[in-house]
Amino acid sequence: MPRFRKKPVIIDAEQWQPDRALKGVHWEQRASDEGEFLVPYVITAHEQRAYLAPGDWVIPEPVPNRYYPCKPDIF
Repeated sequence: MPRFRKKPVIIDAEQWQPDRALKGVHWEQRASDEGEFLVPYVITAHEQRAYLAPGDWVIPEPVPNRYYPCKPDIF
């Protein structure tokens, strides 16, 4: 089987933490048996909600005001 090398790509990204505001991160209010809580998410280029976990990286899409999350182990 032939082998290939992927070229590294340089991108802009910011790591998200719950205690700091970050452009593109929205909050959705949800309810459970224990009460109400907020869940962070970003809107992707396909108009989908992608939910965040602390430490996820937020990467801007070429489409204005659209982002996607990336797990920290990718970097």
